[in-house]
Amino acid sequence: MHRFKPQTFRWRFLKRLEHWCSKMIDEILSLVKKHEQWRGKECLNLIPSENVMSPAVRSLLASELGHRYTARDRFYMGTKFMDEIEQYGEELAKKVFGAETADLRPLSGHIADMIFLACFTKPGDTVMCISPEDGGYPGLWENGLAGLLGLKVYPTPFSRENMEVHVEKAKEAIKHVKPKVVIFGASLILFPHPVKELAPVACENGAIVGFDGSHVLGLIAGKQFQDPLKEGAQALFGSTHKSFFGPQGGIILAGKEHGELMKAKIYPRFVDNAHWNRIAALTLALAEMQSFGKDYAEQVVRNAKALAKTLHDYGFPVKCPALGFTESHQIIMDFGDYEEGRKVAEKLQKANIIVDCVVRLGTCEVTRRGMREEEMAKIAELIKRAALDEENPEIVKRDVVKLCSDFQNIEYCFK
Repeated sequence: MHRFKPQTFRWRFLKRLEHWCSKMIDEILSLVKKHEQWRGKECLNLIPSENVMSPAVRSLLASELGHRYTARDRFYMGTKFMDEIEQYGEELAKKVFGAETADLRPLSGHIADMIFLACFTKPGDTVMCISPEDGGYPGLWENGLAGLLGLKVYPTPFSRENMEVHVEKAKEAIKHVKPKVVIFGASLILFPHPVKELAPVACENGAIVGFDGSHVLGLIAGKQFQDPLKEGAQALFGSTHKSFFGPQGGIILAGKEHGELMKAKIYPRFVDNAHWNRIAALTLALAEMQSFGKDYAEQVVRNAKALAKTLHDYGFPVKCPALGFTESHQIIMDFGDYEEGRKVAEKLQKANIIVDCVVRLGTCEVTRRGMREEEMAKIAELIKRAALDEENPEIVKRDVVKLCSDFQNIEYCFK
């Protein structure tokens, strides 16, 4: 009878395991490499909620800081340089945004929203913000943070035709509803919001005013959109990776009274380990914004206007032509409903033109890659060929890749 040999079986098992692990590693690395080649080098990325970091900022995400902890109560040793980086970042953020306090610890714009709401409301309070149906951020609504925190939500009166808040109707609503918090900002945002006009009314009726600047934070930093803190908002918060060109994460800027209250509660209620490699990368991005933000933001808006006009001239349903299309990084094309928008987005993706299914177009990343009005005309033509003319997407893709190949370097950063 054949006898079982444990050593032979174990050796075979380990060899199979080694082969499986090696194959898995190769597959993961291969997928990342394919993504970086395609999305990073061969695609026109027009998603307005994305941007691209400079090589220096990106390198800090892979730094040794990514392994470490620090805490305000000094529980951990070995943190002196991390603490200096955070302090440096907060000081830069205050200068860039003209704030009295700054906090870089929120892990995302959504967490920054949560911190603001949780600090200044209690269950049963009412929040007034733009509804998702009007382009507001769904994360603030009933199925998002409002529901989680037990808050009521009331929609800010809004004109979908002009993509603007109804100022007079909003004043009356604030007086009638008396919300605890009024939040400006939206996911679909073409024009500045009337903070200056409505903040005094909100404050007179007992409300605290916040501005979710997730989409337009880079334009605010570049002094090209509006200045919510100077216009009457007590806090400005949001994502750091959309029109702002930092790593994915969040930030809070505020006046002293409201800012210090939030800073005192962030740890340990909302954030424990704040990912210090991200904070280092965000600090360097803030330095880039301080040095290059004005030129960058101005070009972003010029590019958005130029792209919108050319698309409109081609016959695309670009919103708000009578108002100049946009004052932000966004362009909105209204195809009637989500499914029609998805069909357009899928056509464009086949040609390596990346948009979302609304369809919103954003000029942040192409601007950071050095493109200007001349390239916006080329991009509009490529979109027309792929979406209206229904040209063979492989032919359009070839021209997209050629255009992208001429803009591989990141601008508006330290060389």
